[in-house]
Amino acid sequence: MILTVTLNTALDVTYRVPSLTPHASHRVSEVRERPGGKGLNVARVLSALGHESVVTGFAGGPTGAVLRDLLAPLAPRDALVPVAGTTRRTIAVVDDASGDTTQLNEPGPLVTAGEWATFLTSYDSLLPGADAVALCGSLPPGIHVGAYAELIRRARGAGVPVLLDTSGEPLRRGIAARPDLVKPNTDELAQLTGAREPLRATRDARRRGAHTVVASLGPDGLLAATADGVWQATPPAPVKGNPTGAGDSAVAGLLSGLVEQLPWPDLLARAVALSAATVLAPAAGEFDAAAYEELLPHIAVTELADAA
Repeated sequence: MILTVTLNTALDVTYRVPSLTPHASHRVSEVRERPGGKGLNVARVLSALGHESVVTGFAGGPTGAVLRDLLAPLAPRDALVPVAGTTRRTIAVVDDASGDTTQLNEPGPLVTAGEWATFLTSYDSLLPGADAVALCGSLPPGIHVGAYAELIRRARGAGVPVLLDTSGEPLRRGIAARPDLVKPNTDELAQLTGAREPLRATRDARRRGAHTVVASLGPDGLLAATADGVWQATPPAPVKGNPTGAGDSAVAGLLSGLVEQLPWPDLLARAVALSAATVLAPAAGEFDAAAYEELLPHIAVTELADAA
């Protein structure tokens, strides 16, 4: 079982419009609602890959009820912890003319100290059955910035490999707790290390405590600094569509590859192919299976010189 943690879950709402024009009224051609937040997206992709997954985090209020109703018929098992506040929504507006997406993210509910304590009890009870843990996304109001560092230490104490996918101060605190893998993008890396050059920033981030750093380069794929070497995995060509959830699919590829003990080149190729296939899918947490199978053999994986 792979456990995904989404402390700031969301109801993902995707609107499609023929053309998005500022200051204008729009007729929406399609609306989709999905249970969301990074870890829930990861879990849905893991399930599609054939891995058992469990989702935990917080859900509350009318939006949280809708999220759990939508999650119920899906493969990931729901171990979300109830809160008094209302789960946030994320709104993605897809412009059919350009293929671009505009994203609006609400902040999330205020989580109390008692609700956090309840979550920790639940998290500790799930760890013994987990082959790996993914800690994903932003922190809701009320959760201290060292929360992911605390969860990493608990996972490591239980002997469970842990992946961290967050940003800002939670990433800085979390990486010092020595997670097995972190997956920042280039902006998050630059904020963490002060370096804009991706290879230098990735190596710097690894020196700060992570065993492996896999940096997302957007349409240019992934850059991985590991104990066994440095690799870059690149798709054959950029793809146009809705990028929401593409990074989460990459995390699912990385996690599934780690659990299956794939060599790094194969693992990275899977993550990049899943990410690109997600851009072609209609909503986050899904990927175009045919596109994934077509892309996978064409991902270029290059080993780079490991000089500092």
